[in-house]
Amino acid sequence: MASKTKVEIVEELDEHDEMNPLFEMVRKVLLAGIGAVALGKEEIEDFVDRLVERGEIAEKDGRKLVREVMERRKKEARKAEDELNKNVETVLDKMNVPSKADIEALSEKITALSKKIDELKKS
Repeated sequence: MASKTKVEIVEELDEHDEMNPLFEMVRKVLLAGIGAVALGKEEIEDFVDRLVERGEIAEKDGRKLVREVMERRKKEARKAEDELNKNVETVLDKMNVPSKADIEALSEKITALSKKIDELKKS
């Protein structure tokens, strides 16, 4: 499966005529993150390749350096994702949008009430 470029993703998302403001904000943040990570990896690899070509570091050390930098960036990306999730939850809470857990709890209550109604009908 071929991966999509940032431009293809943007074009695909732009096909939706009516986007709500929250979706638009999240879309922009995610696209910025995708572009920054992709561009950053290419730049890091190019920089390390130049150091290896000039003989300033060994190829083995260069691969290790790229791997370490990418691992650190993944950790930072996870932290940023967690922070984004918290912010989205806060916004949804302020907008009084029910969470998945709220909907599941209501669904369980409705099921329990439906069973009670069926039992009362039988008696």
